[in-house]
Amino acid sequence: MNSKTHNHSEVSFPDVSVNLYKPNNPVEVSVVENKLATLEVSPNIIRHITFDVSGTELEGNIRTGQSIGIIPEGYTEHDGKPAKVRLYSVSSPSRGEDGEGKLISTTVKRVIEEDLDTNNLFLGICSNYLSSLKPGDKVKMTGPSGKRFVLPENSHDFNYVFFATGTGIAPYRGMITDLFENGFDKQAALIFGAPYRTDLLYYDFFQGLSVRNDNFHYLTSISREGTRPDGTKPYVQYQLIDSREVLRPLLEQDNTLIYVCGLKGMELGLYQLLAQEGYEGYLRISDDIRDKSPAEWDRDDLKKRVRPSGRMFLEVY
Repeated sequence: MNSKTHNHSEVSFPDVSVNLYKPNNPVEVSVVENKLATLEVSPNIIRHITFDVSGTELEGNIRTGQSIGIIPEGYTEHDGKPAKVRLYSVSSPSRGEDGEGKLISTTVKRVIEEDLDTNNLFLGICSNYLSSLKPGDKVKMTGPSGKRFVLPENSHDFNYVFFATGTGIAPYRGMITDLFENGFDKQAALIFGAPYRTDLLYYDFFQGLSVRNDNFHYLTSISREGTRPDGTKPYVQYQLIDSREVLRPLLEQDNTLIYVCGLKGMELGLYQLLAQEGYEGYLRISDDIRDKSPAEWDRDDLKKRVRPSGRMFLEVY
């Protein structure tokens, strides 16, 4: 790095509730709302679904960044066995959608794929189950899950750079709400990657927030509607180059944290660009790979030789 602001704060996470309801003892909750989260012309179907957890142990006990589990009752796996629990990130703030922790939400992409070899249609079991629910329908829920993808206990001591692809945007809707509703005065940037502009989930919310707050930067990467000047697709990691004037002042500070949520495939490119741009403080790089150019790193290197440091947190799938 060329320069660095030394303002280091210790990262400590709050105590959070986990596994209040387990798969063998789920709780039944009601669907309150199920609405489209994309524009109607989008080729993808992504829905924002809200549940009423009032009167259960989940009420007031879910921290943004955690996940809930859904059991698609009455459905079976492709091998004929009863469907197992699926985890979904909570997209509501810690106060809930209602301000009292009674209503929580998640973001679900309806999975519909075709096997190009067999021409068979694959339907995601739980995503289609959830996407078809109507207000008043009951679902079996577990959780909450997760302790390490939440905001620090001393959250206002840090700057943040959030990376998301697809429904990986879900936890950031809640996290960023938590920050800015409580007088956040540091800097935060959200880099959101989507294939098409019609897939920019919660666009009005994030764009509006960036207009109202000079310390929030909303950067979008649309991968299928054009290329960068060098011909590469504008994936999220390239914002480290293309929006350098915004991100470098944040990333050079010792009290900046990175959160990454979404498709696992973005890890390699992001790690490579972080190293190439001089942000090695967000990575743990083994000595035996120091002589290897980051551009030559491969996915095997990510298993043991290149890992996130204590300043970067991942929730990838």
